[in-house]
Amino acid sequence: MTDRSTQSRGKGSAARARTGMSPGAAATIAAFASLLTCYVGVALEAFFGIKGMALNPHLQAVLMWMLAFVATAFVFRDRERHGSALPLLIAGLANIVLLATLYFHYDHRFEALAYVLLIIATLMNQNLLLQVLNRKVRSQTVEISELNAQLANKVERQAGQIGRLERLKEFLAPQIAQAVVDGGRENLLSTHRRYIACLFCDIRNFTALSEALDPEDVIDILQRYHDRCGALAAASGGTIGFRSGDGLMIYFNDPIPCEAPVLDAVKLALDIRREFAEICAPWRRMGHVLGIGLGISSGHATMGLVGREGRADYTAVGGVVNVASRLCDAAAQDEILISQRAFMDVEDHLSADPVGGLKLKGFANPVEAYRVLSTNDPVAN
Repeated sequence: MTDRSTQSRGKGSAARARTGMSPGAAATIAAFASLLTCYVGVALEAFFGIKGMALNPHLQAVLMWMLAFVATAFVFRDRERHGSALPLLIAGLANIVLLATLYFHYDHRFEALAYVLLIIATLMNQNLLLQVLNRKVRSQTVEISELNAQLANKVERQAGQIGRLERLKEFLAPQIAQAVVDGGRENLLSTHRRYIACLFCDIRNFTALSEALDPEDVIDILQRYHDRCGALAAASGGTIGFRSGDGLMIYFNDPIPCEAPVLDAVKLALDIRREFAEICAPWRRMGHVLGIGLGISSGHATMGLVGREGRADYTAVGGVVNVASRLCDAAAQDEILISQRAFMDVEDHLSADPVGGLKLKGFANPVEAYRVLSTNDPVAN
């Protein structure tokens, strides 16, 4: 019942908006129509000089009180909107006086009093409705102001997020930077320790190639190499630690955790090797010796921002990074070397050959390593 009442009021408001009728105007119009019916003969003679146009007295009386009742009905309906019963009481009294003077004892003074009361009731009703409308407009104005303030705050927060996102994208994979900003977790970039898988790769014989090719061709190779490696790293959830000429470091499990960081690093290494083979194909057909070497290790590293204000990299520091870098240096053309600890994390998921203990620069003891052949996932090979 409440819903139907609300819908009816809503439809009535919409109808009044379409016709341009002000609130309470229907009651006022009906009241003045009744008054005009009462004095139509007098008005025609006074303003237009027309005589003998009076209505049948019985018909005139019926029209007078019917229109007065219509005005009162509109006042009764509007009472729910403005919440005051006073206009209805005055209109009801006007109807009683009008009926009494029409059918019991006619007195033009009481007839005039009835219309004065009826007009007062309808005008009061209209005024109360306008007050309600005015309060509603003021309330909506306050709500709109609050919504505008909320919208301004939201825009300001989003602008800040966009600024932080652009800054994070300088050294994080785009989807990782977005996750950090969306989650409000910029504290993830503060210095901390984390178990990671680290991947290094660089181009073999790049110095000789730079001397043999035009600078524009060298730049083209580097650009395609970094574009494809960056896209592959982003797709796999890796974070680029740094780029340096033909060298690239990518690590997994920070700042966003992943379930199998070493396996993700191995799959990325296979993808990079396959992509770089396509880049090198035209140059190899021309007789240039060109390939890539990759090294993977795992372990705990210290993570954080390194650099200065305005140009800092989020990177990893520690033995795991050094091992991956040295394995990359030791790798032959198109070879992927993985440390023993990293191999133990994924030995059930890949095929690899042991290469024994490698004497790596900066390490007193030989480092056990394996040559990655393939994974058990045929798509990644």
